[in-house]
Amino acid sequence: MLTVQKICGLMKRWIKIERIPGPLASAYEKATRLAIDIYYSEVAAEIVSEFEDGRILDLGTGPGYLPIEIVKRAVKVKITGIDLSRRLIQMARQNAQKAGLEDRLDFFVGDSASLRFDDASFDMVLSTGMLHSLKNPPKVFQEIHRVLRIQGQAWIYDPAKIASYIDRKKWRASLTKRELFHLWVFKSLGLIRPIKTYRRDEVVEMIRDIDFEIISIDEVTDEIRIRLRK
Repeated sequence: MLTVQKICGLMKRWIKIERIPGPLASAYEKATRLAIDIYYSEVAAEIVSEFEDGRILDLGTGPGYLPIEIVKRAVKVKITGIDLSRRLIQMARQNAQKAGLEDRLDFFVGDSASLRFDDASFDMVLSTGMLHSLKNPPKVFQEIHRVLRIQGQAWIYDPAKIASYIDRKKWRASLTKRELFHLWVFKSLGLIRPIKTYRRDEVVEMIRDIDFEIISIDEVTDEIRIRLRK
């Protein structure tokens, strides 16, 4: 017989899957939407300042707001975004269509630790807010290295606290009763786990056996910013 404790244990093992759970996807999308002007636009501008042409892969793309902001600024860039959440990929495709940019954006359900792309397929690999959720970060870095072209770069930005970039009160006010209930359930059952914040030395250890050149690894407030070159 399944007890409450066993059910919670099963759910905790399930939540370790590296995706935003379906019941939380819409609340997550609303949070990331609030971060467009105060976070994703800034990151997009930084990327376009160095990459105005080529193919980019965005890992953990969520609802696709960063790729959209990039291609708005760089007409020669094409971006493929992947995420383990089917619901978020559906949202990303809808958002690309609404923006009229679906001809330069592709979104697929995919695992960053087992990319289905050929070797040397991309000029750049991006990730924002995914590193802390990975079960096997070195494996993901190995895959990033494999799909990058020679001299291609990987930019990994990992916000430790999304609340640092959004108005939390405004976000909660935007949530429906169903979304608030789902958040309450996950929090009450202990399924929303503390976010792991990596230090520079830990990142260096992750990529120790991978042939990356470190351009920079910077620890800033609630975030680590990693730039690597193949």
